[in-house]
Amino acid sequence: MHTESPIKRRQSRQIMVGQVPVGGGAPISVQSMTNTDTNDVAATVEQIQRLQLAGADIVRVSVPTMDAAEAFGEIRKQVDLPLVADIHFDYRIALRVADLGVDCLRINPGNIGREKRIRAVVDKARDLNIPIRIGVNAGSLEKDLQKKYGEPTPDALVESALRHVEILDRLNFYDFKVSVKASDVFMAVAAYRKLAAQIDQPLHLGITEAGGLRSGTVKSSVGLGALLMDGIGDTIRISLAADPVEEVKVAWDLLKSLKLRNKGVNFIACPSCSRQNFDVIKTMNELEQRVEDITVPLDVAVIGCVVNGPGEAKEADLGLAGGTPNNLIYIDGKPSQKLNNDTLVDDLERLIREKAEQKKALLAKEEENMIIRA
Repeated sequence: MHTESPIKRRQSRQIMVGQVPVGGGAPISVQSMTNTDTNDVAATVEQIQRLQLAGADIVRVSVPTMDAAEAFGEIRKQVDLPLVADIHFDYRIALRVADLGVDCLRINPGNIGREKRIRAVVDKARDLNIPIRIGVNAGSLEKDLQKKYGEPTPDALVESALRHVEILDRLNFYDFKVSVKASDVFMAVAAYRKLAAQIDQPLHLGITEAGGLRSGTVKSSVGLGALLMDGIGDTIRISLAADPVEEVKVAWDLLKSLKLRNKGVNFIACPSCSRQNFDVIKTMNELEQRVEDITVPLDVAVIGCVVNGPGEAKEADLGLAGGTPNNLIYIDGKPSQKLNNDTLVDDLERLIREKAEQKKALLAKEEENMIIRA
C-alpha cells in the first residue's frame, strides 16, 4: 500500500538546518517547539529528547533573554537534534546563541533594530553557515501594515514577509526560509499560496495558535493539508495548546496520510458497527499505544467484520478481518492464521513486531544493494 504520493512539490532552494536539509526536494521535516522555561536546562533537555523520540526533525527553543541564551548553550551540549533559537528585538541574543552552536535563527530582521544591528546578525550567520527563518505572524504585524490594511489579511502577511526578504536580499544573504502564519485557516492558506509564487526560498508551514489538541489538529490538518496537496511546504509545525509531543504525532500522521513521508505503523481501521466480531475501538486504542515505538513503515488493517475486512487486509502488510468464531490474519495479502478474541491484542502486537523486524531487515538489504550498485 506504500505507493508514491501524486503530489508535485514546489521547487525551492535548499538550506541546511544542522544536518537536516530543508527545501530543494528534501523530505518535509517535522518541527516542534519547547514550552518549558529555557532557563530550566534539565526540563528543556528532557522535553527535546521526548520530541526526538516522537519523530521531530527540528526543535525550536525560545530565547528571550541573555540568561536564556547561556542556558541554551548548555542545552545545545546535551542534545543532538537541530535547534532553532526564537529571538525578538535584541540582536545581541542572536549573536550569542550563534556562538553557542545554534542551527537556525528565527528572527524578523525588521524588529532587530537599526541596519548596523541587522548586518551584524546576518554577517555572523553567514560566517557560521547558520540559516535564518523569517517568521511573520498575523498577531504581530507591523503597525503601519495594521493601519494600511485595517486588519490582518493575506496581502498584509505577504507584504510583511517580502519586507524582511528584501532586507536579507540587500545584504546578499539567501540561506533563509519563511513562514506567514495566521490562526485563520483561509488567511494562512491564501498568504502561503501568494508568497510561494513570489520567492523560491523554502517555506515553513503552520497554522498559528490553532487551539487545543482536538480542535487544533482539525484546523491544522485542513489548512496544512490544503497547502501540502498544492505541493507547498518544506517543513511543518502543528501548533497545539497541548504536550508538544502531540504536535509531532499529528504532523507525522498528516504527512503519512498524504504519502509524503512514511514512519511507523499506518493503521487502517473501521469505525466499528454491530457487525464487528471484536471490539475494534478498544483494540485500536491499546494497539496504537503499544506500537508507538516502531519506526519501520508498516500498513496494518484492523477491520471488525468480513464485509470490508478481507479487501482491506489483502492490501496491507498485515491485516485482521473479524470473523466467527475466529478472526483471520492476512500477511502480505495472503491468509495466514486465525486469532481468537481472548488474546487478540497481544497476538496482534506480536505479529506487528515480527513483521516490522522482517521489513526492517528487507529495507536494510535493499539499501546495502543500492550502495553496492552505486
